[in-house]
Amino acid sequence: MSSSYSIAEAKNALPSLVHAAETGTCVQITRRGKPVAVLLSMDDYSRLTHPQPSFGTALQAFLSHPPEPLPPDDTFDNLRDSSPGRSFHW
Repeated sequence: MSSSYSIAEAKNALPSLVHAAETGTCVQITRRGKPVAVLLSMDDYSRLTHPQPSFGTALQAFLSHPPEPLPPDDTFDNLRDSSPGRSFHW
């Protein structure tokens, strides 16, 4: 979600714009109709400015903590009905 305000409008409505940014609305500030700034929540700002790990780094982290092993093959043997079922003819 996004909304747009001129600098003068933003100056007069700053508290409500900050509240809107806190609740997830991105507020665009314009000068003479052209966008010049954006007001967004601190969570969004942090997400955009903190560097993300490279794929290689993320892969190494994943490989260093392997997932839980699969259960043994006989774990689910008793869950299926082993009877031959009904007879069927075409």
